[in-house]
Amino acid sequence: MHQYLFYIGDFPVRAYGLILSLSIILATGAAYFFAKQDGRWHQHIPDMGIYCGLAGIVGARLWDVFFFDWNYYQHHLLEIPFVWQGGMAIQGGVLLGVIAGVIYTKIHKIDTWAFADIVAAPAIIMGQAIGRMANLMNGDAFGHPTGGNFGILYPSTTLAYQVYGNQPLWPAEVWEGQIDVIIFVLLLIFRTTNHAKGQVFILYAILYSTARFFLEYLRGDYGTLIFGLKSAQLTSLTVILIGIILFIRQGRYAERIGLRSKEN
Repeated sequence: MHQYLFYIGDFPVRAYGLILSLSIILATGAAYFFAKQDGRWHQHIPDMGIYCGLAGIVGARLWDVFFFDWNYYQHHLLEIPFVWQGGMAIQGGVLLGVIAGVIYTKIHKIDTWAFADIVAAPAIIMGQAIGRMANLMNGDAFGHPTGGNFGILYPSTTLAYQVYGNQPLWPAEVWEGQIDVIIFVLLLIFRTTNHAKGQVFILYAILYSTARFFLEYLRGDYGTLIFGLKSAQLTSLTVILIGIILFIRQGRYAERIGLRSKEN
């Protein structure tokens, strides 16, 4: 892994920033494909990609600062905007990115749930999978020591090495990226079923949150918060419970009004 790909003069081009930007661009491209395929709203995708991408970056950074690394950043406030150093929480990025998307759909009178099903859910999880590549290259979102002679050995320049030294660590970020790809495929399959409006996006939230809850047991970049659980696990449990309720509610509502179709 290489944190710095090359230099332009004295300016380092970081793998983290480049791959993170690529994840946003490719997720936007995938969203455009899905919208174009459906025949609705594709003209809005470039603008939404910019707004939701920027909101996602802000949300991911603030979530990491306040929920994961506040003990450090409360003494280094000027470093909070330094996103190129790493330290981005996916849950915060998705939350603020979704909020920006909802606001955009309301302003432009777009069916929010239908848009989320057709465009947002598959594109978001694909972007997350690519984003985990950035974490691997940067040496963050790492696992705790495996306790054996297997695992990832990080270079001395990474945060993972600074925390655990030359110990093999669980490939938490790698496995999460692979699971994200599986979720992406499952969502595409579920889209072909006779689902109710909103259920694809809700299923995305449930599946990712479930995977994230269990993967947190392998993460070693921050400690527990309450009841032996980490902040990401508490967030995941909340999303899972709300998601199950909404999934059932949307299904019952569709059956009641007779509005259940493949793509709504």
